Parts: sequence; C-alpha cells; structure tokens
Amino acid sequence: MSMFHLGLIINPLAGLGGTVGLKGSDGVAAQALALGAEPRAAARTRVALECLLPLVDRLEFATFAGAMGADLLAEMGFNHRVLGDLTRSESSAADTRLAVGALQEAGVALILFAGGDGTARDVCAAAMPDQPVLGIPAGVKIHSGVYAISPRAAGELAKRLVEGGLVRLASGEVRDLDEAALRDGKVAARWYGELTVPVEGHFMQQVKQAGMESEELVLVELADWLHDSWEVDVRYVFGPGSTLHGVAGNLGLSTTLLGVDVIENGALLASDVTEAQLFDLVHGYPSRLLVTAIGGQGHIIGRGNQQISPRVLRAIGLEQLRVVATKRKLATLAGRPLLVDSGDAQLDEAFPDAVRVWAGYKEELLYPLGWGVSPK
Repeated sequence: MSMFHLGLIINPLAGLGGTVGLKGSDGVAAQALALGAEPRAAARTRVALECLLPLVDRLEFATFAGAMGADLLAEMGFNHRVLGDLTRSESSAADTRLAVGALQEAGVALILFAGGDGTARDVCAAAMPDQPVLGIPAGVKIHSGVYAISPRAAGELAKRLVEGGLVRLASGEVRDLDEAALRDGKVAARWYGELTVPVEGHFMQQVKQAGMESEELVLVELADWLHDSWEVDVRYVFGPGSTLHGVAGNLGLSTTLLGVDVIENGALLASDVTEAQLFDLVHGYPSRLLVTAIGGQGHIIGRGNQQISPRVLRAIGLEQLRVVATKRKLATLAGRPLLVDSGDAQLDEAFPDAVRVWAGYKEELLYPLGWGVSPK
C-alpha cells in the first residue's frame, strides 16, 4: 500500500495576542505571553489532524522540528519525517519560509499550515504558484482566503483528498491588516499575493441538483479553456482516448483517436507519432503532456499510451503532466486513485501523490495518484 504524503507547518505563536487584546501576534508574542496568553495553534491543529486518524496507516507527514509540527505528530502517532530545525528557540517567519521550501522539495501533495494572516504571508512568500496549501485557522486575524472555515473543516478537506474525493483547486488571496495601524484605531489592509488552495467541490450534491453531466458540453468547455491558454512555442502532447480526441475536435484539429499527437501554436505539428518520434519532438523543447484516464480503471500512464515512455516522461517533466477527465469519468473510479504503470518503477515512485485534473472551463481538481499496489 503506497503512502500519501502531506506537509505540516504550525506557527506556535499564532493567535497569542487575541485573548490579551493585542489584536494580533506579529512582533508581540513575548508581550502576549507576559500578559498570560496561552498558545492555541497546536490545539487547533490537533482538531484538524483528528479527522485524519482513521487514515493513519496511509499517511506520512513531512514537517519541521518541535512545536512547528514534529511534537504534535509524534504525540498523535502519525508517521512523519522531520526535514528541518528551528533557527532559534522560538519559531520565526524565516522558519516558516524555510519549512515551505523544504516541504515543496520533498514533493508533498498538500501543505497544511496553522496560523493567521501573518503566517499566510510567509507561506505565500515561499510557495511555488502550483503548490497546493491549506490554512488551519489559528491566528487572530483571518482575512485571507486560504483558510478553511474551521480546523475541523481543514481536516475533513484533507481527508477527502486522501480518500479520493473530488477536490477542486482555486486561487486564494493573501491579505493582512497593518497591526500597528490597527492598534492606533486605523484599519488598513494589503494584498500580498495568491496561493493555490483546495476547495470542497460538493460533487454529489451538484449532480443531484443539475442532473447528469453533459460530456459533450464539458469537452467544449475544455477546448475553450485550452484555446484561451495556449502557450506560444510550447508543444502540447495529446494522449489517446475519446476525451482528448473530442477536445481536439472542438479546437478544429483532426487528431487520432487511439494515437498520440503533438500540437504547437494551435496547429497539428505531428500525428500518430511513435515513441521515438515523440521523444525527438519533446527532447529539449518546452512541452506539456495531456492524458486522460481509463474510465472505471483509472490508468493514466501505461495502458494504451506506451508511446509516452519513461524517457519521454522525463524529457517533458512530470510537473508538466495534466489529466483531462470529466467528473462523470472520475466518478466511475468510486474514490480509487488514478494509476501509473510506466514500466519504470523508479519513475513511478517519482510521480506526485495527487495530480491536477482539468474537468471543465478553468476548473481544476486535485485527485490522488497511485502506482503499484493501490491504497485500500
């Protein structure tokens, strides 16, 4: 059974200033503690992680030392790796940024972080644009749109992802108040950037409300999105299958139903290519790989698309892989992960724990990915 990898960062000082009337914790942690404030970030993180306890055998966390995550994970019995240590006795903004970098490098599918708007700013300063993160609200100020509505909601959303539920990705704004101005009675907020965050999709409820998803309409929407986002001089590899064939048809392109085609600048560059031809076309060129899933089975690599070989995958880069699949097709998996079987065990292990799935116009989902023995 393969493990699902999550990251955890706790800002132990988050929320200290609230109970003692300091309107926040930025730069006043020592003062808050002197006034009798008690840390709350670990307790609120515990509430989120309790949702994941039923999946403890399927999870491995990556985290920082001590109060930034390792202590709580050890206490709760979660498998975890400690990737870094504190730069001083108390955690700092620099530690948060270092932790984000270390967790990204470790390839975690989702970074959970506990704090407030100041913590979100630090995460935003270090996170790559495509790295999914999710805030556990533990601070005084929670104005940023990157936090779940409660610690339990954050835990349930992470649990949904691990179990194979449909989790949509969106951009969340990072905003923070000027605490010094706030203490003087002035309210001033700044926009600091955006983070990629998972959003509860309520998939089953949407189906009941809107009826069965129209496959044809979704293919039109996907074609429209691709048309609006073509990158100049980038080669798009279209894998086989009716989904991508339908998307290409809506773009006015005549691709092969069961073959692999290459598109550049909105035009067909090569059709029904062999593995050798495909490698020559992508080696040394900026490329993107679009594949679909086999309905009911879930394979995205290694079934019917052997032209997309290990060396082709390495030449393109696993980070450039996108799965194109309707929610209707994903529902046939009944929560089971998507699968890869490239024939190269080392490469299969290098795939992320979750992949981005294009499911509609500007609608991305984050969906679990497995290899070898599927999670039970």
